[in-house]
Amino acid sequence: MEHISKYLTRDIKLSSYDDKLFKSDLMFEDHMLIWFISGETKIIQATTTSVFKTGDIFLIPRNQLATIINYPKNGLPHKTVVMHLSVERLKKFYEKIDIQKHVPLESKIYSFNNHPLLESCLASVVPYFDMKGDFPENLASLKITEAISILREIDKSVDSVLANFDDPGKIDLIRFMERNFMFNMSMEKLGYLTGRSLSTFNRDFKKHFRTTPQKWLTEKRLELAYYYLTQKKKKPTEIYLEVGFEDLSHFSFVFKKKYGVSPGQLSG
Repeated sequence: MEHISKYLTRDIKLSSYDDKLFKSDLMFEDHMLIWFISGETKIIQATTTSVFKTGDIFLIPRNQLATIINYPKNGLPHKTVVMHLSVERLKKFYEKIDIQKHVPLESKIYSFNNHPLLESCLASVVPYFDMKGDFPENLASLKITEAISILREIDKSVDSVLANFDDPGKIDLIRFMERNFMFNMSMEKLGYLTGRSLSTFNRDFKKHFRTTPQKWLTEKRLELAYYYLTQKKKKPTEIYLEVGFEDLSHFSFVFKKKYGVSPGQLSG
């Protein structure tokens, strides 16, 4: 797989994938503002699946679990400009702004398809990726501040996400795991997202589910795969990544071990 990332600064990069696809399960520590130059991305979350393509612009809030599958398209690589909107930078931005405090909305992916102001802002950094030497940090800061200001003009509700600097609080473990079992995250990150230390997460998990996290996760993923194959009539190649497996042959092996037939036999 050929993956190239060029960084103007640690917060602005040009990312390119030339292979057939690239899949990752992610939880971003920064908000991510992304503009598509070419290619296609499928983003799978607990309750929604979104597809983005050339010209689309979207914002992924931090601390959101997602499976992201990147594809080249029409002979062109999967190519994006990415801005990291860090908590540190946003705190400095919002300390000068008087906003009404309100309860944060449930985080979602914000879509700004083909918006001329945002596209102009993000496109303006592309020529700098070919320059020699370091990109001035003060110019990068101005570009990111411009992007944040445009986001607020387009959608006032974005403040509820960008100006929320709290860490996740302790939440219902059962509900969280039932919604997010298809994402391959470390136990440390799952603990953080549920407001628990690693030791507390493992203890609470065993108390509620009477098994280890890994055994439970494998069972849940196989059950979802079985549903897709038998009820939705999907093919193994269409679903193994989405239900949480990284390798098709491994998925086929553990599926047959549990159900006695291969995924291909069930999909017909």
